[in-house]
Amino acid sequence: MVKIRLRRVGAKKQPSYRIVVADSRSPRDGRFIENIGHYDPRTDPPTVSIKQDRALYWLSVGAQPTESVQRFFKKLELPDKVKQVHKGAKIADLVEMAPAAEPVAAAKPARAAAKAKVAEAVVEVKEAVEAVGEVAEAAVEVVKETAADVAEAVADKTVDVEIAALELSTRVAKALEAAEIKTVAQLRAIQAKGEDALVAISGIGQKAAEEIAERLAAHDGEAG
Repeated sequence: MVKIRLRRVGAKKQPSYRIVVADSRSPRDGRFIENIGHYDPRTDPPTVSIKQDRALYWLSVGAQPTESVQRFFKKLELPDKVKQVHKGAKIADLVEMAPAAEPVAAAKPARAAAKAKVAEAVVEVKEAVEAVGEVAEAAVEVVKETAADVAEAVADKTVDVEIAALELSTRVAKALEAAEIKTVAQLRAIQAKGEDALVAISGIGQKAAEEIAERLAAHDGEAG
């Protein structure tokens, strides 16, 4: 089976992830078939960039995305577009029909570009993590503000979400609880310092750190 999943790259203390197409039997950091995007949890808000045409192609031939990647795809309405591809629609046409910007408060506008008849659209989604619903109502005013004002507005409306929202395994959740890490904001601050900071927590090893990265990525996908 072919999977679409996150693959960790970058310096040891600066984690970021590629969104890759790979054989499900390949190890997490092993060979992959194609790189179709990236996810950077270190930016504020986190950044996701996806080549929609390639994602649609792989989905149309049966590739299965992980839960984290699927949340990003849903934000771009790719599952619905795949159904259209199966009904005979051309991928290039569907990508060209994609909106030029994401109507999300405090989000960076999406950009679409087409080359000849084969379009490669990269949508950069800047999500406001843990934002209160009131941000959406203030969208029109927020997008007119300077970048500094936008960051301040989002920060003012950010609330702490409990670790339980990540639905981590019992062992990992207990290790974080023992370390008095109770909110997603606390956990993200530690993750931003690098993987070494995570594995330095008692009871958190390499696999647990990878699980935390996956769940934070999934949480980012839900936040939009």
